[in-house]
Amino acid sequence: MYVIREKFFSIGDDFDVLDEHGTKLYRVDGKVLSVRNKVVIEDPSGAEVASVHRHLVALRPTYEIQIGGEKAAEVKKKLFTPFRDKFTIDVPGPDDLTMKGDLLDHEYVIELGGEEVAAVSKRWLTIRDTYAVQVSAGQNPLLIIGAVLALDLALEREEKKKEEAKED
Repeated sequence: MYVIREKFFSIGDDFDVLDEHGTKLYRVDGKVLSVRNKVVIEDPSGAEVASVHRHLVALRPTYEIQIGGEKAAEVKKKLFTPFRDKFTIDVPGPDDLTMKGDLLDHEYVIELGGEEVAAVSKRWLTIRDTYAVQVSAGQNPLLIIGAVLALDLALEREEKKKEEAKED
């Protein structure tokens, strides 16, 4: 299980990803002031192990996840999903994943071919403004964490656009 602080992008802080015992597993450097909404995931020694950044030219919200300097996946909002947002984690090859559930409230699952491979929930924790990510054995935790952070970036960006539209 991985513990992530919610709403970190609005502040632009760096933060740690912890395990359920409070041990630091990763450091996330939120470079939110960059044009591409980039975050860098570092191991405890400070070495970059993954990054997430927004594609500047895309029809729908699209974020690229790189692991070890190589493109691992793109996280994209599905165009036509009535009633609920859905995001696809498009990995090279046929094994795309889908994020579905209550994405805004961090109560959702990630599925591969209809099978749950990860779950995200605030209910498992008592710490305010945090949520947990449970990753099934055999799944790449950096890919899952990167996808969850990409979703957070996309939702934060959407929220800012709505606020700006209200001000106009």
